[in-house]
Amino acid sequence: MKKHEWKKFLSYYKPYKKIFAADMLFACMGAAVTLIIPLIIRYITSDVIYRDSSQSLHRILVLTGIMALLVLLECYCNYFIAYYGHMMGAKMEYNMRNEIFAHYQKLSFSFFDNQKVGQLMSRVTNDLFDISELFHHGPEDMVISIIKLFGSFAILLSINWRLALVAFAIVPVMLIYAFYFNVRMKRAFVKNRARIADINAQIEDNLSGIRVVKSFANEEIEMDKFKAGNDRFVESKKESYKYMGLYHSGLGAFTTLISVIVIAAGAAFITFQMISITDLITFLLYINNFTEPIKKLINFTEQFQNGASGYTRFLEILKINPDITDSPDAKELINAKGDIIFENVSFRYEDDSETVLSNLNLHVKEGEYVALVGTSGVGKSTLCSLIPRFYDVTKGQILMDGTDIRKFTLKSLRNNIGIVQQDIYLFTGSVMDNIRYGCPSATDAQIVAAAQNANAHEFIMNLPEGYDTNIGQRGIKLSGGQKQRLSIARVFLKNPPVLIFDEATSALDNESEKVVQESLEKLARNRTTFVIAHRLSTIRNAQKILVLTEKGISESGTHEELLAKNGIYADLYHMQFKTK
Repeated sequence: MKKHEWKKFLSYYKPYKKIFAADMLFACMGAAVTLIIPLIIRYITSDVIYRDSSQSLHRILVLTGIMALLVLLECYCNYFIAYYGHMMGAKMEYNMRNEIFAHYQKLSFSFFDNQKVGQLMSRVTNDLFDISELFHHGPEDMVISIIKLFGSFAILLSINWRLALVAFAIVPVMLIYAFYFNVRMKRAFVKNRARIADINAQIEDNLSGIRVVKSFANEEIEMDKFKAGNDRFVESKKESYKYMGLYHSGLGAFTTLISVIVIAAGAAFITFQMISITDLITFLLYINNFTEPIKKLINFTEQFQNGASGYTRFLEILKINPDITDSPDAKELINAKGDIIFENVSFRYEDDSETVLSNLNLHVKEGEYVALVGTSGVGKSTLCSLIPRFYDVTKGQILMDGTDIRKFTLKSLRNNIGIVQQDIYLFTGSVMDNIRYGCPSATDAQIVAAAQNANAHEFIMNLPEGYDTNIGQRGIKLSGGQKQRLSIARVFLKNPPVLIFDEATSALDNESEKVVQESLEKLARNRTTFVIAHRLSTIRNAQKILVLTEKGISESGTHEELLAKNGIYADLYHMQFKTK
């Protein structure tokens, strides 16, 4: 990683520098204890045991007490490192997850057009977990390993069976302890995976419906929803790390306690010449002090690779700047009338792609109902996507009420535009929640009124729990017509002066289309309306029909006028109804 990337990496420690310092302090203390205890044992075996029996036993008891206190200190050090250290890493992961999710909300459609949702989710979940482990274990493992590796040495001698029995006497207790907390730790981690799955589902929900989020300018609402789930995940991690702390600190204590008991018993045996000093030295902790840091350093190599690669992927996203932002002098669009003008507008999706619109000029007056028709790929949806600035024009400008739309803030511009799409997106939750998305501050009565205007109230009341019915992910429990009417109710509630219907009825059956069409026409009254139509029967009453081709707007007029011209529109109409 480069210098500035390391600098940003270290900046995540800043809010937790006190707990990080404490974590390093306890890491050093825990490592020091494991070195001090063998030194006390060395003193016992080389000095104390050669003194008078009564004096030796008294000194051994005192030193044993000191070693027991050191064991307790080591136990607390390991618990602090495992619990508080992991919580520090979890909170740093929490901050990074909020940061990258907020960045996703800022990015434009052009970014999401070239990305897979699963990959974006992976950067928020798996990558950040690896980084979190590196944040916590990286510095800690390095400090402990260096202290132990350079502060220890190994002595191997033949094992005395008497001391072996003493050593193994506590092993069953240690195994029971390990089994007890291991089971609970695993259960806690299962809960973690369930919570992270919930977060993944919420992220997928948001990113799959990003066009709905942006069209309603509800990025802040999504951040609040995400924060709630993120908070629950941190709480579940708190429980799992508590058990992990007890598990690892307990096992560490048992391991050290075995050595202490063996040394104490061995020293007593030596006093009465029951065993040799060689047998006692065998049980010193130097082997463990030597092998453990090596294992940690090996694990750290893999951990660093995983964490560093995850951090690199994390930075890749943060480096992507949104290509559509508020201009420095952007102002709020208030009380928009909906008079829209396209002046010499050209557009292409990418610099090396073909031009979709070229020098297009169009004036749609306030309250006018305009339909766009033409073959696929001529730019109907693109033209409408330029109005709420889902994409910015390549050349020319779009005016709303006489002002370039780039002079308005994105949020205020999109708050004045309502969009009903063919691909309806409903969020997981109740009917009430989904309609309220159009205006988060709306009352229940206003939501019911919006549903009535959208011809949705009757079918909603027939649902098992009415407006409180959970519709499943993406509204899977509803029919196409029902979902579309909910999306229309959402726009009714938003009550914008400008509407865009993007082939809103093309995927419906004839009966559903009729009901939805009535709702759309009611919604369009006294609003500037753009209708992208596949079924030409739905736009016969349009005040103006524009026929788009690769050359731009080739024909313009009412339904009757265009049929009388016997041109492109007439060919499309006769082809669709087979009357030619």
